[in-house]
Amino acid sequence: MASIIEELASILEEEQLIYEELLPIVTEKTKVIIKNNLESLQKITEQEQAVVDEITALEKKRSEVIINIAIVMNRKPEELTLTEIIKMLENQPEEQRQLSNIHERLKRTIQRLMNVNHQNKSLMEQSLEMIEFNMNLIQSTRMSPGNNYTKGAVASQSPALQTGMFDAKQ
Repeated sequence: MASIIEELASILEEEQLIYEELLPIVTEKTKVIIKNNLESLQKITEQEQAVVDEITALEKKRSEVIINIAIVMNRKPEELTLTEIIKMLENQPEEQRQLSNIHERLKRTIQRLMNVNHQNKSLMEQSLEMIEFNMNLIQSTRMSPGNNYTKGAVASQSPALQTGMFDAKQ
């Protein structure tokens, strides 16, 4: 059992380091979104995806280790959270302390990532709203019957524009 716990700790430690690598990337992404630099945003998104792929591979390994721990403990894998495993290690205080420390660091790092990602999401939504507003504005100015806002503008419009977009008599 000790070797499985060590393997879990090793995987979690590696995940923690990769999440730490992801923090500056998502922070830079915030700056790029604010600057509205699409080329840089694409590059950063590619970097971010590469790191996420590493995390996904580690998560798969972690799931396999959790399944092995569940088999040894005669429990269902879906019932075993990291908190549960830490509680089960009360007879092994060194492993318990190690997993507990990694768990706390992971929670803090993931919370910071979630905060930055939430901010990035909000910025992207605002940017999309602004684009939509601008497109609607451009479309409405193109569809307006005339852009001559003088006193005689109504009288100077062509007959086709006064009756609508097409002539129903045809």
